[in-house]
Amino acid sequence: MEVGKKADVDLAVKGRQARVPDSPATPVPTAPSIPALLEKAQSLIVQCDYELAQRFITRILEQQPSNAEAKEMLGVVQLEMGEIEAARATFSTLLPPNPDAPNPPPPSAHLYLAQLSEDDPGLALKHYQAAIEILTVQLKGKERAIDSPKDDEAELKSNIVRALVGQVEIWMDPSYDLCFDPAAPQTCEDLLASALQTDPGNAEALQALASVRMSQERPEEAKQCLQQAWSAWKDLDIDDPKLPPIPTRLALVKLFLELALFPPALLVLHGIMASDDQEVEAWYLEGWCFFLISRQDARDCLATCEVLHTNEGHPDTPLLEHVKELVAKLDALGIKPSPVGEDDGEGQGEWEDVDGSEDEDGDVEMA
Repeated sequence: MEVGKKADVDLAVKGRQARVPDSPATPVPTAPSIPALLEKAQSLIVQCDYELAQRFITRILEQQPSNAEAKEMLGVVQLEMGEIEAARATFSTLLPPNPDAPNPPPPSAHLYLAQLSEDDPGLALKHYQAAIEILTVQLKGKERAIDSPKDDEAELKSNIVRALVGQVEIWMDPSYDLCFDPAAPQTCEDLLASALQTDPGNAEALQALASVRMSQERPEEAKQCLQQAWSAWKDLDIDDPKLPPIPTRLALVKLFLELALFPPALLVLHGIMASDDQEVEAWYLEGWCFFLISRQDARDCLATCEVLHTNEGHPDTPLLEHVKELVAKLDALGIKPSPVGEDDGEGQGEWEDVDGSEDEDGDVEMA
């Protein structure tokens, strides 16, 4: 081929190539946004997948080292994984004088640190008070806002009450010297008055007030407080978000038992077990309740509690010791566990006293 013709062919080929439409480019994957990563981490925490949640949180903090929401999630994950000192350090980074601490700091950081300061009640009280002050300012802002969601206000009030009740519990704890301070009774009264002024009818505040009244040997007033606290939520469905958390309901059961209010105690326990039938303390309290009202069911509940305690490696050793003590008393009375698969029927509610002996120790202390 002549040189000129070859050049013409090359140009023609290039022209055709130039006219060929470009193939669609492969889209470059975009990195997840920070809000998307936060949402994913939160969902993993709800699912109790703490290790994977921590990986997502780490990705956020690599991009935004001062992201307060991610730091708080990290502290929660560390708590759930038993890394107490790491959690304490993480929550502390959210507070002054840390240069990256937000202004104002999140009240939740103070609340977590208050709960982590069991060995220093004075420091715990300061953290609770700091949280209360921040939350109160936020509540006043919500109240002034015309279109503020009522749910936000309710949550703020609930958190303020929880912090005030936390202070009351510290003042009443006999393991602290504050319990013996002459100012303790009036301080508790003032704190609870503030709680009920913030959120009238709040169940946690009423339970705490009942506990105070019991310590003052005013049982009838304590009963009124408990009945009022329970009536606020006893008819709610087991999945209603307004239902108090299980620890709060377990605390209510303990108060009911101390006042010999067995029927409401059992009703509350049945609601807890409908939500979580692996709750060790619920089985323990139900067994103890049946023990106090003399029913065969006590032996079965306590046996279940003992099995769950062992299988889960539950940390409450005094609870297990009390269970074994109650079981030993039932054994001495000839009360044995029901055969596996035996249905509850009529006539099983009373104890069968094999040797006709009676339990001389009728007053059972809370473990």
